[in-house]
Amino acid sequence: MIKYSIRGENIEVTDAIRSYVESKLGRIEKYFNANQELDTRVNLKVYREKTSKVEVTILIGSITLRAEDVSQDMYGSIDLVVDKIERQIRKNKTKIAKKHREKVPAGQVFTSEFEAEPNEEVPASKIVRTKNVNLKPMDVEEALLQMELLGHDFFIYTDAEDGTTNVLYKREDGGYGLIEAK
Repeated sequence: MIKYSIRGENIEVTDAIRSYVESKLGRIEKYFNANQELDTRVNLKVYREKTSKVEVTILIGSITLRAEDVSQDMYGSIDLVVDKIERQIRKNKTKIAKKHREKVPAGQVFTSEFEAEPNEEVPASKIVRTKNVNLKPMDVEEALLQMELLGHDFFIYTDAEDGTTNVLYKREDGGYGLIEAK
């Protein structure tokens, strides 16, 4: 079952938009068990240049799926974002299932939530956005999977074995690097 949180910036989320988002995202339910809850956050933004940005974040236990698209057509962006999410699920379906069987005990949830908060104390010319990160214990393979699913160039996590904070990052040569705190 999908729980939706649809939010608009500079746009009113009408019943038509809400219904369109829910019907399109409903396509991904077939990839999950019927009793599984998916926490879905959708941000719709409209800019002065008449461009629309659609961001979708889906929290499934310890896995976070994320996609975004910017275009002139909001409905087209919604379609593209749902396609991106669906591709991520198909590409990583076996990895995700394996992680859930091996690493996450029943009832234990490790979510990576990034909540943006404005930072008013520091001049806007230096820091334009601050994010709070909930570091969850995981191994390096799970952190790599999470980074790929989010589409980020780096990922910060707590190592499940020794409790240290580590940074996994994508190198310019296509490989990955790991910064381990001592």
